Amino acid sequence: MNTEPNPNKTLAVALDIGTTKVCAIAGRRNEYDKIEVLGVGTVLSEGVSRGVVSNINKTVKAIKEAIDIAQKNSKVTFDKVHVGIAGQHIKSIHHHGLLVRHEPEEEIDEDDVSKLISDMHKLVLPPGDKILHVFPQEFTVDDESKIVDPIGMSGVRLEANFHIITGQIGASRDIIRCVEKVGLEVADITLEPIASSKAVLCQEEKDAGVALVDIGGGTTDITIFKDGIIRHTSVIPFGGNVITNDIKEGCMVMQEQAEKLKVKFGSALSEEVINNRIITIPGFKGRDFKEISEVNLAKIIEARLEEIFDYVLWEIKRSGYEEKLIAGIVLTGGGSLLKNIDKLSDYYTGLPTRIGKPIEHLAHGYTSQLASPIYSTAVGLLSIAINNLEIEKLDSREVMDIDIDDKEEKGLLDKFFTYTKDFFAATPDSEF
Repeated sequence: MNTEPNPNKTLAVALDIGTTKVCAIAGRRNEYDKIEVLGVGTVLSEGVSRGVVSNINKTVKAIKEAIDIAQKNSKVTFDKVHVGIAGQHIKSIHHHGLLVRHEPEEEIDEDDVSKLISDMHKLVLPPGDKILHVFPQEFTVDDESKIVDPIGMSGVRLEANFHIITGQIGASRDIIRCVEKVGLEVADITLEPIASSKAVLCQEEKDAGVALVDIGGGTTDITIFKDGIIRHTSVIPFGGNVITNDIKEGCMVMQEQAEKLKVKFGSALSEEVINNRIITIPGFKGRDFKEISEVNLAKIIEARLEEIFDYVLWEIKRSGYEEKLIAGIVLTGGGSLLKNIDKLSDYYTGLPTRIGKPIEHLAHGYTSQLASPIYSTAVGLLSIAINNLEIEKLDSREVMDIDIDDKEEKGLLDKFFTYTKDFFAATPDSEF
């Protein structure tokens, strides 16, 4: 950034490139450890399909407009942004790592753990795929298992289970290309469901076991936590746009009319529609008005949501944590704004459900706009961006304060910072 309102605070910028909207958000952490949002710019997205850039020029135009609005609102000029990535190309795998230590009597340090994490980046992936994130699950030291933090222990064999998230190189390159065409630099890239979880989940939910279901315009993202650790991630290729298309076909209306019907009159439970109102909408090109039953509209929405929740349940079962989600399901994203969707989730999945709003880490005085689940990903990306910048500042300050002549010692220090960033702050490891 070229200008900062307060040079003692870290100002960060995040960019959420979604299927329905592009959102740029700038903010910093205040003295109470809360995020103070300084500017937000939101515009319609026309160049993204199911979370993936499908039209470079249209996406570049939307990014530029969103950035311009955010810069105007925050009165700050941006040069770097932290970007989210999503889409059905996202995959997750589990892998086991092993490190045999030659000095078993010495304590396990950050360098040992860093070696295990680095080994995961050597995995052979399908052509065109790239590792986005590596999350340690539990560690094992010799015969002692289920260790959360092995540093300071002693042993010969250091093992760990890892949750690894991959994505297509082409998808990330398209995002970077779009941002660079606007004249900005990509500071880092984060998987969007991880960003959303940062914004709407509390630590107690992550410890107890929870499934975050982010219903966006093009996809539905699922992230499962247990004991404070990410256990499973997946992307369902259905979102709010599919519901709109169903309304369009079922009610024989225009796309724009279908979206308005969904937002204003839609309900996820047809049995909750008490008064079966008749909705009248204008006809096309002077034709007669069209009448639509509110109950029938709800039945169309309910059928598609049940299909989405079928996929959610299948992913929860596949994760192996079906009986361990004490905190149930948290719904977020634009799709969670549908009336009675939490009740449908309760009935259909059998798991307690709440709507997640991105207010967990926001400073007092945030606008009602930011409290909407629509902005969960953007606020989460901003939180991660701020964490990353603070760690970078700490890194540079530590290196300046400590006189290290020995290159090997400096290498260990660098690895320690990398491990701290990846493991404790749970920030992404990007190599695009």
